[in-house]
Amino acid sequence: MTTREHIASIPLTADDPTAEASIGGLVRDATAHMSTLVRAEVELAKGEIVKEVKKGAFGSAYLIAALTVLCFSLFFLFMALGFGFSEWWGWPRWAGFGLVFVVMLVAVGALAWLGVRKLKKIRAPEKSIAAAKDTVAALTRRGDDN
Repeated sequence: MTTREHIASIPLTADDPTAEASIGGLVRDATAHMSTLVRAEVELAKGEIVKEVKKGAFGSAYLIAALTVLCFSLFFLFMALGFGFSEWWGWPRWAGFGLVFVVMLVAVGALAWLGVRKLKKIRAPEKSIAAAKDTVAALTRRGDDN
């Protein structure tokens, strides 16, 4: 069953155009038509949202797969750097890989320092807490007045 078949259609003309309609009948028909129109709009929005969420899910799955491949390929980059350092400067292999290890430790330290700096800047949502306290205070005072 498609969305169109699921939602009742809104008639564009009256069943009997020559019949006199009462105010109550007109209000009832208008209410029914508005209800059907709102349901149709909600179904349309829901269908569009589901479609876009599926696109986003597939897109994010591809990005996760790409990041996974990137993480595994970084191992080969570090291996190449270790061999490269030892070849370029005539060092033993352990020294080239030691240099790669030191560079990685420096990067870890710098990233950890930046992360801690950002985390220290996090503050409590003071406006929301104040608004919640005001609401609680207003409701408790109102309850005491009764």
